[in-house]
Amino acid sequence: MRIATWAGDPDFVLEAERLGVHSVWSAEAWGTDALTPLAFLAGKTSTIKLGSGIVQLGARTPANLAMAALSLQSLSNGRFLLGVGTSGPQVMEGLHGVRFTDVIARTRETIQIVKLAASGERVRFDGSVYQLPLPDSSGRAIRLAAPPADIPIYVASLGAKNLRLTGELADGWLGTSFVPETADIFFDEIRAGASSGGRSLDGFDFNVAAALDITDDVDEAAKRHARGYAFTFGAMGSAKQNFYKNAFERQGWTEAAERVQRLWLDGKRDEAADAVPVEIALKTNLIGTKDMIRDRLRVYRDAGVTTIRVGVGGSDRYAALGLLMDLVAEVNAS
Repeated sequence: MRIATWAGDPDFVLEAERLGVHSVWSAEAWGTDALTPLAFLAGKTSTIKLGSGIVQLGARTPANLAMAALSLQSLSNGRFLLGVGTSGPQVMEGLHGVRFTDVIARTRETIQIVKLAASGERVRFDGSVYQLPLPDSSGRAIRLAAPPADIPIYVASLGAKNLRLTGELADGWLGTSFVPETADIFFDEIRAGASSGGRSLDGFDFNVAAALDITDDVDEAAKRHARGYAFTFGAMGSAKQNFYKNAFERQGWTEAAERVQRLWLDGKRDEAADAVPVEIALKTNLIGTKDMIRDRLRVYRDAGVTTIRVGVGGSDRYAALGLLMDLVAEVNAS
């Protein structure tokens, strides 16, 4: 089992590299983009892998995404990992002006076009979302001038169809809303997709997110982290479509998730935060004493997780990350 973390200031990334952290990931929502920070970090680091977590599909054409991925692969000497995801209708339709439709087809076709373009072949593609070159146009099939390169592709997926697509085509899964005790809700779909695609999952990266909070005041930390899920259930989607809420419902929290969402949408945000079960925070994160975190790491390992993507906060995140790496080494050796 390996540790990844989120891109922050360069000094923290350099310390993560020194400690042997596997990869650092740069997010993209409605603030900074996911790729520019990685280009900067490529020039500051030498061994740590650099992942986009995630690039929003539809915000760039597949060919543009392939060109950016090849550029980053060159700048990093082969350390770039392309993480992609569909985002949601609020962002795609509100910020990018792209209809949130045919999202599974868009994901599939984007992956196929990126792989085709990165291989050095001429880009010819006839899909339901993308046709390259455009029919009845002056377009011609173009081969990218950048040298071909292997681009490992990760997909952030939560729904069953997208999980199966991940298993069929991707090199790794970027999981969120994940409880290791119910890992098979996600992993079974990924395995089914791999089986239908006739491929093995040997080397596949089951990469999941968790916050790290090493503390003796477990009750306070758990309540604080739990309150953050009110935004996830209430604002990270609409009343009709919230992928994160749906994922928690499939893992046994239907009643709680619906109550939190209802309170949030009614404008009762403090009540919504108070209504999030503390158990959600404890089971989706690494919270507590060293012994508690060591025990949770074993649960993640035994569930089949290969990489934990940790968000490290607190006043001394350098020390916290170092302690986590020591605990992971203990668990891996046991």
